[in-house]
Amino acid sequence: MKQRLDYRNASPEAFKALLNTEMQVHKSGLEESLIELVKTRASQINGCAYCLDMHTKDARALGETEQRLYLLSAWREAPCYSERERAALAWTEAVTEIAMTQEISDELYAQTHAHFDDKGIVDLTLAVIAINGWNRMAIAFRSKVGDYVSPHGKKR
Repeated sequence: MKQRLDYRNASPEAFKALLNTEMQVHKSGLEESLIELVKTRASQINGCAYCLDMHTKDARALGETEQRLYLLSAWREAPCYSERERAALAWTEAVTEIAMTQEISDELYAQTHAHFDDKGIVDLTLAVIAINGWNRMAIAFRSKVGDYVSPHGKKR
C-alpha cells in the first residue's frame, strides 16, 4: 500500500504530542521488555503492520526471544510469560478493545492491580493509550512498513 502522507511532517505539533506521551511511558519505570510486549500485543489486535514491524524489532534488539514474540497472540496458552506480564497483556487487551465492551471488569482490575501499584497501573494504561494512538496514525495514513531499524542495536 502506498503511504497517504507523512503525519510527522504534516503536523509536527501533533507528532510532538504523541512523542511526549511516548517519552512519559519510557520514563515511568515500567520494564522496557514489558512495554514492548504491550505495544506488540495492542498492535496485533489493531492490525498495525508498521507498529508490529517496529516493536518486534525493538523487542528483539532489547533481548526478547523469538518464541515469546511468536506466541504473543496466544499468550494465555503459552507458559513463557510471567504472571505480571499476563496481567499486563490482559489489561492491554481490555483497554484496547474498550469500545466493544464499554467497561473493564472489577475482576480484571483486581488481577492487574495485584501486579501493579496505583502508579504502575496508570503508567501501564498510558502505555496502552500511547500505542493505540500510534496504531491509529500509522493505519490511517498507511505508514510505510518494513524499513524500520531499531535504535537499540542488533539483537542479542
